Amino acid sequence: MSPQPVLSVRDLGVRIGSRTLVDGVSFDVHREQTVGIVGESGSGKSMTVLAGTGLLDAPGARVSGTSTLTGETGESVQLVGASPRVLRRVHGARIGFVFQDPGTSLNPLLTLERQITESLETHRRMTRREAGTRALELLEAVGLPDPEMRLHAYPHQLSGGQRQRVMIAIALACDPEVLIADEPTTALDVTTQAQIVELVRTLQRDFGTAVVWISHDLGVIGQVAREVTVLRDGVAVEQAPIMDVFERPRDEYTRDLLAARPVLDGAGPAAVPSDAEALLEVDGLDVRFAVSTPVGRSTVHAVKDVSFRIRRATTLGLVGESGSGKSTVAAVLTGLVKPDGGSATLDGTDILSVKGSRAKALRRRIGLVLQDPFSSLNPRARVDVSISEPLKVHGLADSAQARRDRVAELLELVGLPTAFAQRYPHELSGGQRQRVSIARALAAEPDLLILDEATASLDVSVQARVLELLSRLQHEFGLTYLLIGHDLAVIRQLSHDVLVMRDGAVVESRPADELFAAPEQQYTRDLLAAVPPVTPRAAV
Repeated sequence: MSPQPVLSVRDLGVRIGSRTLVDGVSFDVHREQTVGIVGESGSGKSMTVLAGTGLLDAPGARVSGTSTLTGETGESVQLVGASPRVLRRVHGARIGFVFQDPGTSLNPLLTLERQITESLETHRRMTRREAGTRALELLEAVGLPDPEMRLHAYPHQLSGGQRQRVMIAIALACDPEVLIADEPTTALDVTTQAQIVELVRTLQRDFGTAVVWISHDLGVIGQVAREVTVLRDGVAVEQAPIMDVFERPRDEYTRDLLAARPVLDGAGPAAVPSDAEALLEVDGLDVRFAVSTPVGRSTVHAVKDVSFRIRRATTLGLVGESGSGKSTVAAVLTGLVKPDGGSATLDGTDILSVKGSRAKALRRRIGLVLQDPFSSLNPRARVDVSISEPLKVHGLADSAQARRDRVAELLELVGLPTAFAQRYPHELSGGQRQRVSIARALAAEPDLLILDEATASLDVSVQARVLELLSRLQHEFGLTYLLIGHDLAVIRQLSHDVLVMRDGAVVESRPADELFAAPEQQYTRDLLAAVPPVTPRAAV
């Protein structure tokens, strides 16, 4: 580690109007070092880094303090207050950025090659041919399959993990001195997350890049960073080596973040009788989709002969990587996708072929909670309107007053104040929006609740509270859950039985205690191995 930090941030502050968003944050990052910045949504993580790198463009924002970028030759650039010309010269060339959602960061209208070569032609003055050769080398370096063919592909033709690899290639195109990784693995499944973490570690070792890694999950930070800064409400409440933070956290907030992490060796749900009757039975489910490809029409076999049963008042964890067919199964059960074969019965009634009023009555018995509560709630509808909609559709409340009373009951049930009924989704936090989604799903009094990655986009502390809520509701009302997810630590916490899928087929299906104690299939063992360990890996 060189004595001179590559990036040195001192007493950084951000104010918008009378509100202080970042207050006196300082940190250094050296060559070949990763510094972790961790905290919940709204803690000021991204704001700190955006302000420290000159990217903050919020109306009325006032940035104070200093942020100095120093190269190997000793040339320093002050980023706070730098002119647009200076920042254009630095961004992309000396500082690379990888953001959380590659789907919105990549230009959907440009090929991967053009998006990589753009910065090479601008900052390195390469010819189009030279930049194309370098783009191919970068795609090979980040491990993208068939890199030569992928050069001419568009972002929508790649998976989430592949798009994130492309973002890393773009960020590293000009050999930057600092890489800013802002929640780069949050939206990815655990195996892809592990691959991205390993990729950044390898590239950092090969190129000597300094990395600032932002995350809400101390488990992820423990895999990549030796030093960590914990932020809360824009203030650094703790700064220490990662092992000190894990073993001897000084601040109560840090201890809360550590306690909220789901872990594989934690306790599962309370046991239920093994002879409990089945509520949902699925047999031989088969789903195929016709898709357009550059060489013509093709068929994707999304779900292949999938069978399972869910016992009443229990949780079946349906786990697998992105593209394994998990959400397609949920779409079939909720009537959004018509299967090509198989059967599914709820309490003995076929839910795939039923039509008319019987179908409406049956669909009421199956609730659905999706991953992103912000996009699943109508932004123009107040909370009471969203929750009462199922009451109107299914005729479960005779009057407006009855609906208001029921909305108040449901809000109280999910732990929200009744005053929230008058709020709009944008006025709620992520965890509060997800509680509203759960209340809406429960309004129709379903027998089966499908939770499709229902906690994947939440902070770990918010996730812990939502999981605790779901566990309480199941215990109090005997609810039955189909819990879809890619994080086996979350699946472990709620599931009585687990079904593992890969490429549309069932890999392993067993009681949760047996599967976690001794997985039979290598794919299941790989999923378990990809869960962040309890001990920080970056410290060893």
